[in-house]
Amino acid sequence: MASEPAVRMTRQRRAILEDLRKHRTHPTADEVYARVRRRLPRVSLGTVYRNLEILAAGGDIRTLHLAGKQMRFDGHVDPHDHVRCLECGRIDDVPQSATERAAEHIRRSLDYEVVGRRLEFLGYCPKCRRRAPRRRHASR
Repeated sequence: MASEPAVRMTRQRRAILEDLRKHRTHPTADEVYARVRRRLPRVSLGTVYRNLEILAAGGDIRTLHLAGKQMRFDGHVDPHDHVRCLECGRIDDVPQSATERAAEHIRRSLDYEVVGRRLEFLGYCPKCRRRAPRRRHASR
């Protein structure tokens, strides 16, 4: 369940936040702009960028800085990591339980106090795997 926003909600900001929370696609700012513009035709790209920054600073959304790719946004701020398709760029959520075991192992074996993490898995989504099933697996 989505929590109450941490920042004051303007009409544009609310439309952006609702769009991000409705989808789990981790869109770019341009993609958010295209979708929000259907609802608010007079919204500008600059307004979308500014409001994405404000929402991220307020903790209402997450900014995803993925290896060498355009910045993306996540409307779901619950603890989770991501998996990215190397072919099409699709990004999906990885449940916290899957990566919490790794963090616990680091705490125990290396005696670290783990205070956060940013983990990105790389692979090929089901659609891309069906298109090219005999791809060689190389780390990138």
